[in-house]
Amino acid sequence: MGTDADSPHTVHAGTLVARRLRASGIDTVFTLSGGHIFPIYDGCRSEGIRLIDTRHEQTAAFAAEGWSKVTRVPGVVALTAGPGVTNGMSAMAAAQQNQSPMLVLGGRAPALRWGMGSLQEIDHVPFVAPLTRYAVTAESAGAVGDRVDDALRAAVGAPSGAAFVDFPMDHLFGEAHDRDEPGALTELPALPAPDGLELQRAVDLLSDAQRPVIMAGTNVWWGHAEEALLDLAEKLRIPVFANGMARGIVGADRDLGFSRARSAALSQADVALVVGVPMDFRLGFGAVFGNETRLIVADRVAPDRGHPRAVAAGLYGDLSVILTALAGAAAGAHEDWIGSLRTLEARARAAEAEELADDRTPLHPMRVYAELMPLLDRDAIVVIDAGDFGSYAGRVIDSYVPGAWLDSGPFGCLGSGPGYALAAKLARPDRQVVLLQGDGAFGFSGMEWDTLVRHGVHVVSVIGNNGIWALEKHPMEMLYGYSVVAELRPGTRYDEVVRALGGHGELVATPEELRPALRRAFEAGVPAVVNTLTDPSVAYPRRSNLG
Repeated sequence: MGTDADSPHTVHAGTLVARRLRASGIDTVFTLSGGHIFPIYDGCRSEGIRLIDTRHEQTAAFAAEGWSKVTRVPGVVALTAGPGVTNGMSAMAAAQQNQSPMLVLGGRAPALRWGMGSLQEIDHVPFVAPLTRYAVTAESAGAVGDRVDDALRAAVGAPSGAAFVDFPMDHLFGEAHDRDEPGALTELPALPAPDGLELQRAVDLLSDAQRPVIMAGTNVWWGHAEEALLDLAEKLRIPVFANGMARGIVGADRDLGFSRARSAALSQADVALVVGVPMDFRLGFGAVFGNETRLIVADRVAPDRGHPRAVAAGLYGDLSVILTALAGAAAGAHEDWIGSLRTLEARARAAEAEELADDRTPLHPMRVYAELMPLLDRDAIVVIDAGDFGSYAGRVIDSYVPGAWLDSGPFGCLGSGPGYALAAKLARPDRQVVLLQGDGAFGFSGMEWDTLVRHGVHVVSVIGNNGIWALEKHPMEMLYGYSVVAELRPGTRYDEVVRALGGHGELVATPEELRPALRRAFEAGVPAVVNTLTDPSVAYPRRSNLG
């Protein structure tokens, strides 16, 4: 499609980008100012699309992913050419591994001078393509709208993920025909129904199970299947464990919602429904399940590399359809099994009491969460940007609604938290957004407190400040008897950094100071940090995460 400059209904291509976004219901774009994408800014301004600018492109891209996680609408980030795009690549990789639908709009040096050495001239597509589901360069001003639509469709397809389009600057300034058509997201193809024989096999397994269990993950959220999963669990009386965005589908206060008894439940189950979660390192590559456990795997699409252990039934397609069909299995008498897991759950929770009440100074991370948890709303959005400090949060903070737990996922990239929190609060301004950061993670994106202040985004952050890279220091000492490159400056005043940037900041050194400081942070009305000094000798108990 070429330029149609003679048409009475032409606009510059930057406006066409904005109109194609608006046609799909997208009203917010994250960015960091760059000259190669000025026409996109102009188009967004004229079309009423909100532009939110950050201090680093990585944060802008993480904010786009955070937007998608909270809203399930593709988050959009506009990155200028060259380093703007490369700075966003970690977030693209994270979104791809998390299956978060995200659209990346890239600037690009002018096509007419390509190869002559224009500022920030580089071909992005070859190195972005492995991190995305779709990566192209718009070949003309007239092709801009089609490429945006194609990228949006690719981002939300199964498996969903990141999609990338870059636009030569001269194409963006060029004129294109404005086609008034429905947006790319208005009519999406339905996922297929599962294989009938596999479905019957799964129904039979669940009907005969004595000790069934459900292990749910983020793709339940992407598949809009949370209600179907809850209905299945309640009809068949199956205990549920969850990670990622699936946390809270079965609230911690429901009798089928479990977290602490996971190891025993997964290893002792005779049938496990593994739905919307890969059998990656988080599930021990399948080893968390017992040798005799029969696995039913349900997801939107089958994994490219298959599964690391045998699967008794594989169900792929529309997860709501799949789970609704499985709910037709014969309900079993599982109350003894549920009761035994509830006993283990209660015992594990009771065993945490000593650490939750620990009076040491510097603080035990568990004491930090003991003081924080009573202040959290039921639907609070919790963002994790930490190693050890975040692991303790995942262990003790209960979830009650789905889509409210934002961690970095299997890519494990630190620095994602401020972007996630920024997007979450903009998308859900009436809900608490609480960012839990390690002091190491703060160093990746601490200047983004300027972003939060400029945009008036009241996020509350709790920093676990132990002065070390705990996730590396403790394992290295265990392996070698020493550690290197694992120290940070003890007691750094991150709270003063935030105050200097216009936010609210406090330092907490003792347990008695913590609850009042947290209350003041929630009441501050501006972005707030509570910088808690935590004990560097405390290590979260874990096996190797290195896979």
